[in-house]
Amino acid sequence: MGDYRATFDHSISDPETFWRAAAEHISWRRAPEVILDDSNPPFYRWFPDAELNTSENALDRHVAAGHGDRVALIHDSPVTGSKSSFTYAELLDQVSRLAGALRTLGVDKGDRVIIYLPMVPEAVVAMLACARLGAVHSVVFGGFAAAELSARIDDAQPKVIVSASCGIEVNRVIEYKPLLDKAIELSAHKPEHCVILQRPQAEAPLNSPRDIAWSEAIADAEPVAPVTVAATDPLYILYTSGTTAKPKGVVRDNGGHAVALRWSMENIYDIGPGDVWWTASDVGWVVGHSYIVYAPLIVGATTVLYEGKPVGTPDAGAFWRVIAEHKVTALFTAPTAFRAIKKEDPKGDLLSSYDVSSLRTLFLAGERLDPDTWEWATERLGLPVIDHWWQTETGWPIAANLRGLDPMPIKPGSPTVPVPGWDVRVLDPSGSEAAPGAEGAICIRLPLPPGSLPTLWNDDERFVASYLSAFEGYYLTGDGGYVDEGGYLYVMGRTDDVINVAGHRLSTGTLEAVLSGHPAVAECAVMGVHDDLKGQVPRGLVVLKAGADVDPEQLRRELVQRVRDEVGAVASLRLIDVVAALPKTRSGKILRRTLREIADGKTPMVPSTIEDASVLDALRPTLQSPS
Repeated sequence: MGDYRATFDHSISDPETFWRAAAEHISWRRAPEVILDDSNPPFYRWFPDAELNTSENALDRHVAAGHGDRVALIHDSPVTGSKSSFTYAELLDQVSRLAGALRTLGVDKGDRVIIYLPMVPEAVVAMLACARLGAVHSVVFGGFAAAELSARIDDAQPKVIVSASCGIEVNRVIEYKPLLDKAIELSAHKPEHCVILQRPQAEAPLNSPRDIAWSEAIADAEPVAPVTVAATDPLYILYTSGTTAKPKGVVRDNGGHAVALRWSMENIYDIGPGDVWWTASDVGWVVGHSYIVYAPLIVGATTVLYEGKPVGTPDAGAFWRVIAEHKVTALFTAPTAFRAIKKEDPKGDLLSSYDVSSLRTLFLAGERLDPDTWEWATERLGLPVIDHWWQTETGWPIAANLRGLDPMPIKPGSPTVPVPGWDVRVLDPSGSEAAPGAEGAICIRLPLPPGSLPTLWNDDERFVASYLSAFEGYYLTGDGGYVDEGGYLYVMGRTDDVINVAGHRLSTGTLEAVLSGHPAVAECAVMGVHDDLKGQVPRGLVVLKAGADVDPEQLRRELVQRVRDEVGAVASLRLIDVVAALPKTRSGKILRRTLREIADGKTPMVPSTIEDASVLDALRPTLQSPS
């Protein structure tokens, strides 16, 4: 294992030499001679003279090296009761044939293809087929509302949309085709064709000649060889929410993406060829792009694609079953998943039914990992539980405890240290570096490393305005936090989740960490609500652990006292409600901003990404009345 400090210092002091060495692990059609083009700041480009194909790096080169019989992809679907696996040779065959079908439909290098699919192997095949053609894919979370899908159609202007007849949740079938038809009807841009995967749970009528069944499209398709693209050509567009109604199209290029993801698998996650890697997320999110599809396949590992939930498919032992059955080496999921498991099975009794001895590490990211959840998982599994932090825009981790270098002591509540390549600074409002322990805006000194976004789709101006205008020479992450005396980073939440109580700035993450430490609390959310006297005061919502037998009024008093003891009276947390559930997006993030706006008497635009709107509806009376 390498030395973290030496590796990090090298990446910051001499990034071109560092990333030239990392690039040697990628198969290039034309190897890079120029590593970084810094001639047009803030638009930096990595490997500007290089050429490659990402699909070739994920599939062909492993088959050519004699590893075609190694399992590339395992699909485990408790919602349909089915399992399947694909070797690298089998996956290559499917990808090259779908690429041939898309080419027959007119898709060429640089064209866009929207992928609107559930968690099925065909989603992976479609992404890699686009990469094979040099086409730009944009995956839209399956089941997204028609209006949201329409906005992405008009922005990306796809030649073809690849979709399915339906998706399947725990106890319901979601028909995709009516949503897709409505989205196209709403869109100014009309795709030339739609390729529809017919699922037996709900087959869809097709609108000929626009719609073509997947099986028909690939029946006579000729396999396609990988197309050479520039390292700076876009691989995909992934839309993320912005402060306006228009989503931001994060662009990922081919070359920097391949180099960074391959480096991350070895050095952050300690995963290599033949390891079984499971990312329990969705291909509609950046985690699914980077760590279900591209990174594990580029490194030659086996990746698990899971069409299920942490609980309810069928119970809170679902994750243990998948680990045991497929001999998973490492699991990456969101803290919300483990909070859900902990709530349903507080003592972890179901774990004893499964042999999870293959598991070496649990990685958690996507939202702040509260110390209580970290402690629960650590105690139950007896393994390193690694918090790490990154964003849709960055594409791979900014801060982590690097398992492939020299692992550092874990400090609960911290994702540990900046990953090599990421020059992380905490800045105060004047742009000066904050003192150790002082909270500020977490920023990254430019240039960002390979794999991060070079711009937004067709919107350089918004890219600069959204990320680069607050502090000259820095990327603004939008998260607040601090660095302690030992150099550990603490991410306390989005900067718009900072509460200003009578001039005192309080992070919701700090308050949530205190509430979640109570033994009866499964999960919680804190938001700042309007107060005539203090400007804002914090308000808390807590969900109890299954079987917790507590008096709500007594619990409220205990939680208020905990905050007073651990944060101070200045926090003024008095308003706490016990609720049945918290509203979340499908990726597991709590809708704090929406909750805050309802509590302030506003009528917010509820995100289409909400997992279950009925949860929010049930909370409205509570939020709209004093606690």
